[in-house]
Amino acid sequence: MEAPAAPHNPAETQLTVTSPEQMRELGRRLAKLLRAGDLVMLTGELGAGKTTLARGLGEGLGVRGAVTSPTFVIARVHPSLGDGPPLVHVDAYRLSGGLDEMEDLDLDVSLPDSVIVVEWGEGKVEELTEDRLQVVIHRAVGDTTDEVRHVTLTGVGERWAAVDLEALAA
Repeated sequence: MEAPAAPHNPAETQLTVTSPEQMRELGRRLAKLLRAGDLVMLTGELGAGKTTLARGLGEGLGVRGAVTSPTFVIARVHPSLGDGPPLVHVDAYRLSGGLDEMEDLDLDVSLPDSVIVVEWGEGKVEELTEDRLQVVIHRAVGDTTDEVRHVTLTGVGERWAAVDLEALAA
C-alpha cells in the first residue's frame, strides 16, 4: 500500500534561481502578491541574494530610490511612486537583540501601511505579526562562483493560507 500523498500547502514553494537577474525577477513577481501590512523575512548566507531579491521587490512595488543594503543605517524607507505601499527595508544583521532592539525602529507603527522586508530577521521580528512570508535562500558556500540559489518561500498565518506561492515559478 502506498503512503497517502502529502497534503499540498499552497503557502509554500521551492524554486531554483540561477542568476542575480532571476533573483531580481523573482522579487518583481513576488511584489505583485504583497500588500500593505505584509512582513517578509529574508534569510540566507552572506552573498545569497537577499538584497538582490529586495531590489526586485522595490522595483515591483514601484518605490522611490535604489534599494541597496541598509547594513549601516539599519533601515531605509522607500516611498511609493504610485498608489501602492511604501517599502521599509531593514537589515537586522548588526542587531543582536530580539524585538526589544527592533522596537527602536518603530516597525510596528510602519507595518499596517507598508511592506516591511527584513534581512537577517529570524528570531528578531516574528512577534511583529502572526502573518509573515519567510524566504530562505540557500547557496553553495566556500570558494565558488556558483550562481545557483535554492529559494524556499513559506507563508505563515491566515494572510498566506490561500496564497498560491507556486505561481511564482511560472
